[in-house]
Amino acid sequence: MTLQLAAGRRRASASGPFLDRNFKYVIVAPAILVLLLVGLFPLIYSLVVSFQGVTMMEADTSFQGLKNYAALFDDLRLWQSLAHTLILTAVALPIELVLGLLLAHLFLEKMPGRAIFIALLTLPTMISPIVSGATWRLLFDHHFGPVNQIIAWFAGHQVPIIWLLNPNTVYPAILVCEIWQWTPFMFLILLAALSNVDKSLLEAAELDGAAYRTVFRRIVLPAIWPVMSVALLIRGLDLFRIFDIIWALTRGGPGTMTETISVYTYLQGFEQFEISYAAAIAFLVIFLLTAVVMILLKRTGIAR
Repeated sequence: MTLQLAAGRRRASASGPFLDRNFKYVIVAPAILVLLLVGLFPLIYSLVVSFQGVTMMEADTSFQGLKNYAALFDDLRLWQSLAHTLILTAVALPIELVLGLLLAHLFLEKMPGRAIFIALLTLPTMISPIVSGATWRLLFDHHFGPVNQIIAWFAGHQVPIIWLLNPNTVYPAILVCEIWQWTPFMFLILLAALSNVDKSLLEAAELDGAAYRTVFRRIVLPAIWPVMSVALLIRGLDLFRIFDIIWALTRGGPGTMTETISVYTYLQGFEQFEISYAAAIAFLVIFLLTAVVMILLKRTGIAR
């Protein structure tokens, strides 16, 4: 018994320095292992599938080389869906930024009921995008929706606008829904950034008689730029993978006019059952997003 205790003490004393040196790694190792299993395994599995010929009807796991990736270049519908995604991102993101900045300026000063108004403004972000899309689908309904009724009150006659089926109005309808839901996200982040601008610099500029445009360009914008860059990056990535709102509003229609890259990937994978081809599209999107994020991180200096 005495010999066993002595052997146990020798083993503990031998492992003691090792644990002391690597304690932080030992503590986080289980969490890293779980993240690798949950995050990397599906990614690696999808990459393997993208080089196969798997469909819902046939589990062809033989290696197909770059066949699926080569087919991407001849898929006109894929590039059209990518163009639709870029158009939505390019239009919605600046509008959300400007509206969020204006609202943040409006609520920067103390006012009666400020907390209540801010809480009400942030309500849309708490709603699921699929619910938001379904709600706006009812609002834009050309028979019973209130949007046409409100326009009719101002126009003085009936307005039979078929918002979600007319090529001229379907994009404005999607943008209204998207901007309504996510402008509060920009507003909250920019309000926090503006609240932390050095007040002494603003007061000094005011005493010197500087115009507000100069104050904003020289003092406010440099101060909030790091936070604004992160907000733009997050919203830009979110807009690029837009799916729920489009699916609830138009399902990519009329025709394929509002089909985004996420919607097209879903249709290929779960309606056309081309699993390997859908995986190839997904990795094309991952490659594009990674390249864009790397360029933005370098240009904006966020990673420094």
